[in-house]
Amino acid sequence: MSHYARGRIVMNIAVVTSGGDAPGMNAAIRAVVRAASGQGLRVIGVEKGFLGLIENLFRPLTPRDVSGIINTGGSILKSSRCDLFKTPEGLEKASENLKSWKVDWVIALGGDGSMRGALSLSKVSGIPVTVIASSIDNDIAGIDETIGFDSAVNTAVEAIDKIRDTAVTYDRVFIVEVMGRNRGFLALEVALASGAEFAVIPEHRISIEEIGKRIRQMGEIGKKSSIIVKAEGAMGDPFQMASQLRRLTGYDLRVTVLGYIQRGGVPTARSRNLACLFGNHAVKLAIEGKKNRLVGLKDGKVVDLDIEESCSSIKKIDEDKYELVSILAV
Repeated sequence: MSHYARGRIVMNIAVVTSGGDAPGMNAAIRAVVRAASGQGLRVIGVEKGFLGLIENLFRPLTPRDVSGIINTGGSILKSSRCDLFKTPEGLEKASENLKSWKVDWVIALGGDGSMRGALSLSKVSGIPVTVIASSIDNDIAGIDETIGFDSAVNTAVEAIDKIRDTAVTYDRVFIVEVMGRNRGFLALEVALASGAEFAVIPEHRISIEEIGKRIRQMGEIGKKSSIIVKAEGAMGDPFQMASQLRRLTGYDLRVTVLGYIQRGGVPTARSRNLACLFGNHAVKLAIEGKKNRLVGLKDGKVVDLDIEESCSSIKKIDEDKYELVSILAV
């Protein structure tokens, strides 16, 4: 475990990016490496997410290794999905590899699934973990914002701004599907920021008949085009939805599925700054010995919460924002 040399703590920190990538992950890796190195700590990068823990894909990281990455999307350490990591055998192998590299602390970047995986790893290995909230879904309980969320919102809004030009020109209704298999935080934020007429999210059931009725009502008061922002986990297939609305309204319906463009690309200044703040805070937690904490943004401040507490809670959608989308769609 960590020890002191010439008055300074010596610790080996492993950093891993897991699950879906989010713009700003590289900025967070950079922050971890440089903040840790400045304190005399050693940083070891784990490639390909939790799979890399099992396959022993470890390599040392220095401040020079993270030069020029603050403005890049994706993860220089790469990521993967790994079902083996969910098994006792996978966790044991990951634990063995961490101990063979004399790792004292693990810093994981990811979302809800990564948080749960990191907690399981800590319980099996006895090695403390810190999770830096990094997810375009922004669905982690206990915090307001994750790394990458702002970037994904801006990517989607920029696309919808362009789609609206065509919608207005041709009096069309567009269904724009954004990511969000189980939760609608991204879709709701995008709908409000883009001036969409509808936010279709898993947390709120709305019938296709109700949507069709409201489109017809807007048409009667002179509004001939609309944008429907739909989370991928809400109301099924967007093309079937468009076909149904076409029959109900008589409007020309089009569908755009934004897909993976929301995960990639240059992170916004906000995502980069959060990454820098979260990464530095994660290193401080390791130095202070505060085990198994989640780092995120709450009420405008960088905070750390008990991982287990966050895992046992469900983040609630902002009902006021949901209502506001409808209020402003006149």
